[in-house]
Amino acid sequence: MTFLKYSTLFLFLGLQIAVFPANAEDSEIVTPPAPAIEASAYILQDYHTGKILAQSNADAKLAPASLTKIMTVYVVFREIGNGHLHLDDLATISQKAWETSGSRMFVEVNGQVKIEDLLKGVIIQSGNDASVALAEHVAGNESTFADMMNQHAVRLGMTNSHFKNSDGLPGEDHYTTARDLATLTSALIREFPDYYRWFSQKEFTFNKITQHNRNKLLSRDESVDGVKTGFTDEAGYCLVASALRENMRLISVVMGAKSVNARANENQNLLNYGFRFFEAHRLYQGKTPLSEARVWKGDSKNVPLGVAEDLYVTIPRRHYNDLKAEINIDKKITAPVKEGDKFGSVNVTLKNEQIINKDLIALKSVEQGNIVRRLYDGAMMMMEKSDAGK
Repeated sequence: MTFLKYSTLFLFLGLQIAVFPANAEDSEIVTPPAPAIEASAYILQDYHTGKILAQSNADAKLAPASLTKIMTVYVVFREIGNGHLHLDDLATISQKAWETSGSRMFVEVNGQVKIEDLLKGVIIQSGNDASVALAEHVAGNESTFADMMNQHAVRLGMTNSHFKNSDGLPGEDHYTTARDLATLTSALIREFPDYYRWFSQKEFTFNKITQHNRNKLLSRDESVDGVKTGFTDEAGYCLVASALRENMRLISVVMGAKSVNARANENQNLLNYGFRFFEAHRLYQGKTPLSEARVWKGDSKNVPLGVAEDLYVTIPRRHYNDLKAEINIDKKITAPVKEGDKFGSVNVTLKNEQIINKDLIALKSVEQGNIVRRLYDGAMMMMEKSDAGK
């Protein structure tokens, strides 16, 4: 559903345009508080907008256990995406990978395993051996792979994370936060939707051994399609979950719960709270014209304007009709215009409180017009300026 279905855009330069009428009844916005969550840290975030719906100790640096593996597979996905690696490539299993303690995929020393199988071994079976095997194949050794993990963490804005290994086994200076894990999970879902489906797979068989996904929510809630569990004595029981209901995706992170059931229950409580009391809407489609603006001295008189990406909002339920959107367009746009140049903004408010503001960009380039056009428009601009000064 978009605003454009409910009213007409008036395309006057510099004019502020209310695109969606406010509700006639001035109903107060009341949202119940988030449920009490028993965990060291947690966060609930809308995937599309990044809006935080609930949080506690979200920036506390904590041991992530196997939640580390979200970053491990993200790095591998990036290597596949840039052509440095392929799903059917074979990785040779080292002694170090084989003897890694904890949860295992049960690879064999000197065996050759497809990258796709190793990824599923990490995602579904939480195999520490598979994690190390991937790290060694991609980077030569786990230390160098950890450097790659940290470089991606910096690029993604994970400001309170540092990784020392690929599997999440306890190590000094190995930590992350609930907020950073939500950021990472959002990037993984956004960049690799085709691979993300593996996180919803409930079991995987390798070497004639079938293991089940430890994420209990995959069986409890059909809207949940990921993401990853983790446990060590230091970290406690952890779970990053994501669910999609009616085109709204939420990401919940719970770290340091007391048991396997507790981490599932607390994530379920967070997700249910978010879906019950909030709703998400795509107001505008990215790179689709919302307006046209006059271009002076160009080979075209107009340029289409829109937002670079889909514009979503997350709001309390039953307040969609209280939204207002205003479009501000620069008064004087002179060629040349490059696609992507900023020429205004879209401002969305709820009860007079701004909830999002996005740049309005040119959706195509406009080159300078011929000499006649430039001279004519120049004269017209001078006349307008003269008239405005009277």
